[in-house]
Amino acid sequence: MSIRFEDDTRHLATAPVVVGVDGSEAADAAVTWAAETAAQRGRELRIVHGLDLAEMRRIFEPYDVLEPSVFDTLRARGAELVTRCAQRALDTAPGLRVRTEVSKSDPVRMLLGYGGMAYLVVIGASGATGLAAHAGSTMLAATSHAEGITVVVRGDPEAGGHVRREGPVVVGLDCGPAGERALAVAFEEAAERRSELVAVHVWDEMNFGRYAGESYSLYPPPNVEIREEALVAERLAGWREKYPDVLVNSRVYPTDAAATLLAWSRSARLVVSGSRGRGRLASLLLGSTSNALVQHARCPVMVAHPDDRDRS
Repeated sequence: MSIRFEDDTRHLATAPVVVGVDGSEAADAAVTWAAETAAQRGRELRIVHGLDLAEMRRIFEPYDVLEPSVFDTLRARGAELVTRCAQRALDTAPGLRVRTEVSKSDPVRMLLGYGGMAYLVVIGASGATGLAAHAGSTMLAATSHAEGITVVVRGDPEAGGHVRREGPVVVGLDCGPAGERALAVAFEEAAERRSELVAVHVWDEMNFGRYAGESYSLYPPPNVEIREEALVAERLAGWREKYPDVLVNSRVYPTDAAATLLAWSRSARLVVSGSRGRGRLASLLLGSTSNALVQHARCPVMVAHPDDRDRS
């Protein structure tokens, strides 16, 4: 256990909960979730919207006569959007401190700019992201490239899109810096939400020793599951001491990590996953598990990117 929250910029009292909006139903759900969280943590909610004027200028460049009116309309609509979302946040949490921002930047760049200083960056599961944009592209880009902690607010389609507010916090255990960051965040979230924490570790028969930092083994020794459970217990011990009031339930499975966590998302209120973030190429991509979760989970998903200090 090496994470020190007191050295973390996101835990400064001034760090806001930031939510990106685009006028979609998914973004509205994200505003509600972000407002509830900001109110619970005593933090400011910052509602932001990116116009992507550079892209719009490129599109309308052949029609210079239309450009001023188009841009004025975009700015006016952006202002109306964040004002409406601010009212939604205040209806959800009266007395909440709310600020709004309409940026000329594209949505991804805007959200990435907040990653290193926000308490959380919150986005909807999908929605409008510009002219003929692929649904969810902002979501995937933001969760892949972001610093800090990003939350994708997802509802359960089997419950009419309802965003679950009960159930355990579930975290997937990993052996790297991303896993340690995810574990730290998951314990904090379980404590703040007064929820049970379910720590899920998945091993596979082809490479069971990876979690323990051991060499590849094609044929696992007997009682490997008992060995994996012991390793998980050791990994959790320090965090149990730091959060004695959090009820922790550890689970070990010899199966696919993404499928296991997706199954847990049917009953969880939040699933926490690490994002590799090791090296320039890896930092551009979510791991396969995180990627599956942000696109297919049935509850909000929190993606924790490791801080450089976590590797020391």
